[in-house]
Formats: sequence, structure tokens, C-alpha cells
Amino acid sequence: MNTRTAEGYSATDNPLAWSDAFLLGYGPMDDTHREFVAVVSALINASGEQVATCFADVEKHLRDHFNAEDRWMVETDFPPRDCHIDEHAAVLKSLDEVKQRLTVGDHATVRDFALELAKWFPGHADYLDSALSHWMSKLRTGGKPIVLRRTLSFDGSVIPESK
Repeated sequence: MNTRTAEGYSATDNPLAWSDAFLLGYGPMDDTHREFVAVVSALINASGEQVATCFADVEKHLRDHFNAEDRWMVETDFPPRDCHIDEHAAVLKSLDEVKQRLTVGDHATVRDFALELAKWFPGHADYLDSALSHWMSKLRTGGKPIVLRRTLSFDGSVIPESK
């Protein structure tokens, strides 16, 4: 459970950290997802003085991220694009509502939004983005992507990284 402090959440409480489990095999999407994890994690761990700047980074990232994916889906006539685009729109609507709360100094709502993004992302990536990644790879290479995950075992459990 995350414990809120005056300075935000400690890094050990961050529910979102990059791992190879998030790799989907379409490079531009994987790069964008790495950035998503970085900016959302920064917002979760932001001090009070950093919240507005970190939120602005999350806002810019989400708009760019979703615009790129939405454009890929429309330009390539991705069949299940409507529900995926609708989900992006719902997140952006929440973003706009949270932005209003930030203007009145409501850092708690901003942090809660960041935590909800952290919970939302793995499922979104596993179901909606993985299908788009496969589609984009098939169009570019004629087949599904091959993904090498360095930190996963054959049974899917995480292997600790060596130091």
C-alpha cells in the first residue's frame, strides 16, 4: 500500500517500474511506453514543488503518445481502433479534469491520477496496445514481432537482474 508523505511517495512504493514485460515488439511503441513509465513514475514521486512540472510532462506525453497511436490506427485502418481511441479519449478527459484540480492546488488528486495511470497501463498495454503492435509489425515486416525479454524466465516469473 502506498503511504502519502509531504514529499509524495517513496520510490519503493511506486507501483510502476519499467521491465521487459512491457515490451511489445514495435520499437516506436516500446520507446513511447518507456517514456510513459518514466514520466508517470516521476509524478508519483514528485515533491510538492515538482508536482506541477511533472504533471505538465505527463500531460505532454499523454497527448503525444495517444495522438501517435490514434494516427497509426487510422492511417493503417486498424480494425478495433474505435474502442482503443475511445479509451485514449477517456484518459485525456480525466487528465483535463485533474488539470483543473491542479490549478487550485489539489496535489492529492494529481497523485491519485498518477497512481491510477500506473494501475491502468499494464492492462491497456497487454490487451489494446499489444494488438496494435502486432498489426503494425505485420504491416511492416509481414509477421508478428519477436520480443526478447531479458528479465523473464520461461515460466513468466521475473528473474532478478544481476548487479
